[in-house]
Amino acid sequence: MKLIVNSADTFIGTGGREFDRSLPTIVFLHGAGLDHSVWALLARSFAYREFGVLAPDLPGHGRSAGAPLSSIGEMADWTAALMTAAGAQAARLVGHSMGSLVALEVAARHPERAIGLALIGTAAPMRVSDDLLTAAKTNDHSAIDMIAIWGNGYNATLGGSLAPGLWMLGGAERLLERARRGVVFADLTACNNYGDALAAAGKVTVPTILILGSRDVMTPAKSGKALAAAISGSRIMVLEGAGHLLMSERPEEVFAALRS
Repeated sequence: MKLIVNSADTFIGTGGREFDRSLPTIVFLHGAGLDHSVWALLARSFAYREFGVLAPDLPGHGRSAGAPLSSIGEMADWTAALMTAAGAQAARLVGHSMGSLVALEVAARHPERAIGLALIGTAAPMRVSDDLLTAAKTNDHSAIDMIAIWGNGYNATLGGSLAPGLWMLGGAERLLERARRGVVFADLTACNNYGDALAAAGKVTVPTILILGSRDVMTPAKSGKALAAAISGSRIMVLEGAGHLLMSERPEEVFAALRS
């Protein structure tokens, strides 16, 4: 569906069913350079289990208009505005990578908006290598290559998709190639500059689960565990052998963790 959020056209995936604000709401927030399509399986699974699903393309991403936002704080405020535009007062927030930081910041800045948090492929701080930032700044294709290779676990680089005929590494590259010029750099810079994760974590009072990959080289599990330690009562699930793009690598296990 499409909504106007902060005066800009915004596309939101709803899992194949019309968004129903009377149902419990779940908001899926994608990572750097990506869009709502990374949530296709999970969004549909929850939409057909009596949830109202909102999986937006952040500004400047996918089918949404506007320029990419420059900070995690701006993205968090935008997410709260999205919920208002959709008529959702509060929601369970599920974020991957950059989206996990956005979900965390929403819970800290707008606590009335968050019922629960699921932080997937997360870390604090979420540092980005100088080589990757430099390549992204010049729109060099090597930035896409680095994200795709580092973002997948070993099995995903060889194949391993539960959907026959799909290549997870190639799929990640094609999705990143669709991003508009400057979007990947803006997103990575926002992640690299976000220094408030641990402070935000200390403000979280809702049930929280962190879903991490044991072979994630972009947001190593040890950094995710450090973030978990700052969130009172949080739970951790580490998927052995998984990399960073957990929703495509291990969708069944991620779904089970979210359902729990």
